[in-house]
Amino acid sequence: MTLNVLYEDNHLLVINKPAGMLSQSDKTGDLSLVDNAKKYLKEKYKKPGNVFCGLVHRLDRPVSGVIILARTSKALERMNKQFQERSVNKIYEAMINERPGQESGTLTHWLVKDHTINKVKASNKLVKNGVKAVLDYELTNRTGSTYLLEIKLHTGRPHQIRTQLAKAIGPIIGDNKYGWKGKNDTGSIALHAKKIEFTHPVTKQQIVIEASTDTNPFWKKLGIE
Repeated sequence: MTLNVLYEDNHLLVINKPAGMLSQSDKTGDLSLVDNAKKYLKEKYKKPGNVFCGLVHRLDRPVSGVIILARTSKALERMNKQFQERSVNKIYEAMINERPGQESGTLTHWLVKDHTINKVKASNKLVKNGVKAVLDYELTNRTGSTYLLEIKLHTGRPHQIRTQLAKAIGPIIGDNKYGWKGKNDTGSIALHAKKIEFTHPVTKQQIVIEASTDTNPFWKKLGIE
């Protein structure tokens, strides 16, 4: 497939991931974003042998948006450190059918993942094996019974936005795993990684990259700009 490349240099490759595509290969054997990126780099630069392409962070399969790949081991190590130190600024957009009680706020939960069913449970209180998850949200638009939220992550936990919104406000549109009741055969949910800001691992410049919602079918379907 043709990759939607947002930024590229000798050290990084940043892509607008389509909803429905794996970030990294799993037991399904389906072609992943990393597989496609390696093929893209190999063909573009006529590289012999294996191509290095390291995944810096992940997006769930049904989520679209900006994702960073490293083209060298040094860039991967330095970008991993930024994520570990939480110095990367990540902004998401999500659409839900429930109006938030407050138009903006902070959600704090403790999350426990059940690996057997690949699902996360959120608790309002500290629980055994729970990891703290924090995000800020703001209501930015409304179309009919659809509400658009902008979300800033303070922690990066598996399924964090999906489970926290479902627990505190309402499930993301399309997210049957976390309680949305409608029919969904798109391979997508209405969650999009809109923007990321980080320090370039080599030049040390501040990089800000935004990804359009074109790779997520729910935005066009529901008519929110």
